[in-house]
Amino acid sequence: MKLKPLDLELVGEQLKTLAGWRLDAERVALRRDFRFADFNQAFAFMTRVALYAERFDHHPEWFNVYNRVEVTLTTHDAGGVTQRDIDLARFADAAAHTTA
Repeated sequence: MKLKPLDLELVGEQLKTLAGWRLDAERVALRRDFRFADFNQAFAFMTRVALYAERFDHHPEWFNVYNRVEVTLTTHDAGGVTQRDIDLARFADAAAHTTA
């Protein structure tokens, strides 16, 4: 089943409920930078998100340096942001709060 991208207006509405996330209009993706106390907390966060992502077969693009994790979410097959991206963003927020 091919996922359909969400209308950008709907994405904007969802972003209002996702603190710290922003729309990368050029890539049609959600982006957020997370900061943690140290590398161990950053890695614990990435582990939690990775396990969730694998279970739902929807993987983030991310970049990690020490205590910082930059996350980009988009559904490549759909050519934009889908509900899977919104769900993964919500999970990442929850994982960040339990890690810190």
